[in-house]
Amino acid sequence: MFEIAIPDPSLVVLIGAAGVGKSTFAARHFGPSEVLSSDAYRALISGDPADQGATRVAFGRLHRELGRRLAAGEMTVVDATNLEAAARRGLLQRSKAAGMGAVAIVLDLPEPVVLARNAARIGRVVDESVVRKHLARLRAAIDRSAAAGLLVEGFSSVIVLRDPVELEELTVVRVAR
Repeated sequence: MFEIAIPDPSLVVLIGAAGVGKSTFAARHFGPSEVLSSDAYRALISGDPADQGATRVAFGRLHRELGRRLAAGEMTVVDATNLEAAARRGLLQRSKAAGMGAVAIVLDLPEPVVLARNAARIGRVVDESVVRKHLARLRAAIDRSAAAGLLVEGFSSVIVLRDPVELEELTVVRVAR
């Protein structure tokens, strides 16, 4: 069994392509009130978690709630693709302002696994071409920066998960900070 330690409280930023299993990971290891999901905020704004037109407003609300939670010293998980440094920058600024550490959990599973998981999703399958673009962006970010680059961005720790079996058997242990 594989185990990762997460400081509690902290900001946990999930990074990965659509369909890789970020929401499943978040639901398995964190409480519903601890997870801020971009899809949930899109659904709240427009009634449709896939409505990309609602993204700007949805992320505005997500960031406000993130700031509130971090200021209150609450464990918070951001469930979004977070593939670009610009997308992570605002999250890291909020964690720094709150004096809270940020942990990056990168789900970098093999392409066939991600495509199969996405195709098996109930209710919302993302177009395969979009998933392939996400995977390319993830790989480019990892190739450019790897974990060291994410540390330079401001993450206090970076966990990269590449093995689907390891991901399924993973246990998250909270360590008081």
